Amino acid sequence: MAKDIELSESESKFILEALRQNYRLDGRSFDQFRDVKIKFGKEYGDVSVEMGNTKVHCRISCQIAQPYEDRPFEGLFVISTEISPIAGSQFENGNITGEDEVLCSRIIEKSVRRSGALDVEGLCIVAGSKCWAVRADVHFLDCDGGFIDASCIAVMTGLMHFKKPDITVHGEQIIVHPVNEREPVPLGILHIPICVTFSFFNPQDTEENIKGATNSEISIIDATLKEELLRDGVLTVTLNKNREVVQVSKAGGLPMDALMLMKCCHKAYAIIEKITDQILQLLKDDSKERNKYAAMLTSENARES
Repeated sequence: MAKDIELSESESKFILEALRQNYRLDGRSFDQFRDVKIKFGKEYGDVSVEMGNTKVHCRISCQIAQPYEDRPFEGLFVISTEISPIAGSQFENGNITGEDEVLCSRIIEKSVRRSGALDVEGLCIVAGSKCWAVRADVHFLDCDGGFIDASCIAVMTGLMHFKKPDITVHGEQIIVHPVNEREPVPLGILHIPICVTFSFFNPQDTEENIKGATNSEISIIDATLKEELLRDGVLTVTLNKNREVVQVSKAGGLPMDALMLMKCCHKAYAIIEKITDQILQLLKDDSKERNKYAAMLTSENARES
């Protein structure tokens, strides 16, 4: 994904030597996740997420479609990712087949749909004929590492914030009611999976397993772009607040033992718990603000009539 970005030999040595001495360029500790800033747009399901200099925008939408033949009682969920030059000069315009971009889409799709986070059966309208097709469009606006983690937060927050139009079904006829006529309906979210990515460095350049007990291997959480370019291995774990491991993704790199995997999951849980509480509080505050605004409009309309 960052094939056109190259670090000089001196800068690479400086970053690795700093890691050996337990320092990171941005001042964070090895186990510290960047502060997450979440903002909602005017429409339901419009979410922007910032993690340091990394910025991701997600827009949730839906339309009525036909379900898959082998899953007549389920709705559809699709993720579309787009990386454009606005995120960085290293990205080629229109390239939608980059390995990292495909990997990001697959990890989020597994985290949301295959884990049962989104109630796809609740999207069914008429079995085998009509259902809701929910789409998440993820746009990468600025790149400084951590795209998978930021995208997962944006998609899950967007799904929880989104509301689909209410409908009335008369046989095969479906009437979609506009928002000003009927209150829209939220999606069924059963749990909130969050991704946390670990990066591993092996300064001694050996092929031994990554073990938490040794001093030769270094692991950090939420790497920046420069740290990602120098890492020897990567691991993405997806958990929810119920301590359920939803997914483990390790795309090549150094081999890892079970003890290290357990330690990573334990570290990730504390981060996921904090982010989940932050998302729920922001959704609560946004709901209050929208209800307050709606009440003001209602009272104004009553006075005018």
